[in-house]
Amino acid sequence: MFSKLDELEKRYDKLSADMSNPDIIANQAEWNKLAKEFSGIEELTLKYREYKEKTKAIEETRLMLSESLDRELRTMVQEELEELEHALDALTLEIKRMLIPKDPSDDKNVVVEVRAGAGGEEAALFASELYRMYVRFAERNRWKTEILSSNFTDIGGVKEIVFVLEGKGAYSRLKYESGVHRVQRVPKTESGGRIHTSTSTVAVLPEAEEVEVEINPSELRIDVFRSSGNGGQSVNTTDSAVRVTHLPTGMVVSCQDEKSQLKNKEKAIRVLRARLLDVMQTQKQKEYAQERKSQIGTGDRSERIRTYNFPQGRISDHRITMTMHNLENFLDGEISEMLDALIAADQDESLKDQAE
Repeated sequence: MFSKLDELEKRYDKLSADMSNPDIIANQAEWNKLAKEFSGIEELTLKYREYKEKTKAIEETRLMLSESLDRELRTMVQEELEELEHALDALTLEIKRMLIPKDPSDDKNVVVEVRAGAGGEEAALFASELYRMYVRFAERNRWKTEILSSNFTDIGGVKEIVFVLEGKGAYSRLKYESGVHRVQRVPKTESGGRIHTSTSTVAVLPEAEEVEVEINPSELRIDVFRSSGNGGQSVNTTDSAVRVTHLPTGMVVSCQDEKSQLKNKEKAIRVLRARLLDVMQTQKQKEYAQERKSQIGTGDRSERIRTYNFPQGRISDHRITMTMHNLENFLDGEISEMLDALIAADQDESLKDQAE
């Protein structure tokens, strides 16, 4: 680990010097390239330097303890040593986590698909709440939200909604949200006051660039049809809705939110590209890692990952056995604490894999 960090520090110093070189400054493209690399290793390099400073301070403190000291001073130095050692342990773990190979999709925007599962209208209402939760989380992070496709019910539920969240590190933060979300509560439509259990599924896909997933137009079948709407939505009088079928895989994506047939087609292909990238990445993960079991689960869409219990006001994530009691705020987008715990659990599992 330390030889790698030493090399990284040397590279950091060289980049720093090169970026001050007048010839490179004059070449904006080259300077931008170096600046990007510099930015990518700066945090880890500074952490390593902090680690070396802490190590040196510990050596000096231990040396002081080997000398003749009065009781009060020895106690003070011993306490300082314990604090330094504790800080060094925490810093070592942080550096190890930063050395875990980064998911190449972490910096991408995400395409999120929320669908009502078992539970009829109640499941659709819960799906609409999950959609709002992610939108509110995006707003807290100053991310942009764009709906690609939606299908609402008459009373405001969501049968299916597909949307994009654009922001720095969106996929790294939300990729563990894929799976089955379960809600336990008394539905608004229940007159007997009985608690029902309903589900909604969430799929979080990294948005694919055109260069990553090339789609041959000849492999697409494009069907157009008349949009339908309910719940006060306008119904188009022209065939603007689009259904795109990817013939090699049989994947089908429909979009009818826009009044323009061209825009609906563009949005449908955007979703299709994300789904194809997800299939490609899943296949690669199987090839390289076989069946790597992780605390945070497989990310399978059929996996029950979390329960939202309204009578008790709690949220329980079944992958890391974490329970929180702030249901109202959680559904208002305050999900960072849960996401941080999921990320930490995955990193811990990766560290175990590296140790084996």
